[in-house]
Amino acid sequence: MQKVISTDKAPAAIGPYSQAIEVNGMVYTSGVIPVDPATGNIAEGVEAQAEQAFKNLCNLVEESGSKVENIIKTTVFIKEMNDFGTINEIYKKYFKEPFPARSCVEVARLPKDVLLEVEAIAFK
Repeated sequence: MQKVISTDKAPAAIGPYSQAIEVNGMVYTSGVIPVDPATGNIAEGVEAQAEQAFKNLCNLVEESGSKVENIIKTTVFIKEMNDFGTINEIYKKYFKEPFPARSCVEVARLPKDVLLEVEAIAFK
C-alpha cells in the first residue's frame, strides 16, 4: 500500500506527480527544486539555490515521518558541473557521515531554469 506525502514546507508539485510516496516503510521523493515554498521565489546563485533545495528536501523527508539521517540515496541534477565543489560543501551541511549513496549528473536544463534539483530515498 502506498501513501502520498505532501507538505507546504517544500515546493508544490508543478505537474501530475506527488511530492513523495511511501511504500513499505521506504520514502521516495520526487525531484525537489530550490523554490522558496513560502514565497515561490527562486534565489540567485548556486549557493543560495543549493541551500534552498536541500532544505526543501529535508523538510519533505521529515514530513513523511522519517529523518534526514535515514536518507540512503540521493540524486543531484546540476546545470553546470563546475558547480560540483560548491554544491558538495553545502551538501555536507545537510548530510553527515555515513553519507548517503549519491549520483550527480549534469543536465542541459531543469524546471524553472534552476541550477540544481535533488531527489532522495529514505527509510522510516
